[in-house]
Amino acid sequence: MSNELVKYQPELNTIPLRKFSPVEMNLFFSIISRMRDKGDQTVRFSFDELKNLSNYKQTAGKSFIRDLEKTYDHLMDLRFGHRSKTGLSVERFVMFTKFKINGDADFPYVEVEIYKDALPLLNNLERWVRYALAEFRGLKSSYSKTMFRLLKQYRTTGYAYFTVADFNELLDIPKSYNQGTLEQRVLSPIREELTPLFRALTIRKKYGKSRGKPVIGFTFTWKAEPKDAEDIHISSKQRLQTKLFNIEHNSELSEREKWRAIDKVKDVPLGTSEQVNMQEKQELNETKIRQDLLQRLNRHL
Repeated sequence: MSNELVKYQPELNTIPLRKFSPVEMNLFFSIISRMRDKGDQTVRFSFDELKNLSNYKQTAGKSFIRDLEKTYDHLMDLRFGHRSKTGLSVERFVMFTKFKINGDADFPYVEVEIYKDALPLLNNLERWVRYALAEFRGLKSSYSKTMFRLLKQYRTTGYAYFTVADFNELLDIPKSYNQGTLEQRVLSPIREELTPLFRALTIRKKYGKSRGKPVIGFTFTWKAEPKDAEDIHISSKQRLQTKLFNIEHNSELSEREKWRAIDKVKDVPLGTSEQVNMQEKQELNETKIRQDLLQRLNRHL
């Protein structure tokens, strides 16, 4: 499995990836990982290369082409640009001017070309967001993937705060979500999936002072990464050990949340770790009962 470093200008994180599925996010950032510092040249990806980069699971060629098309359709809906300080001048542009899918070739490929005004997003970076593609694509929830990118922007500070408005905008959260739904469908997956990747991760709600004390923001804290922290040259075994350590030593997670988090990093069906844990407890109890019975029998002999 290819292990790549994703690196881009922080402005890219300010664009909500509306309607992107987790698969489409994997494809998009796999392309981004190979477009860095390529200028305005056309970059070609073979289907096999892109499937490998994105850890694409479907095997049917038509499914892959459909997912590529949907990815580009959503990319066309994104609007990058600039607004002047007065607000009277506005510029908008799409990121890619060419996205050619050729499934008829002997060796099927995708060709991508970045728009000239979008070049600063991926070229000659003075500030950047960086992370391992392997960690990003391993996340299941689109909310977790987005928050992962946002937190990596502050990886060396260990602190990030988002107002409710920014949080909802950046994660593209439906307006119909109440606090209960937000906790279940957004915060819970984020907590379970990002705890293995951010040591000592905590999520705190900030409440307003008005009637009913509504939630007005979210604070994320974790152990800051050193500036020279290694991102990609880590073995799969070391990566898994780190994730399991972070889960076990995070006091924010309940026992059940820890089991679910372990299942996700091990890529096994949810409930597996809980079942194993319950079986071990049952075996320990049975062993203890047998030992107690033997002790009682010995006392009567």
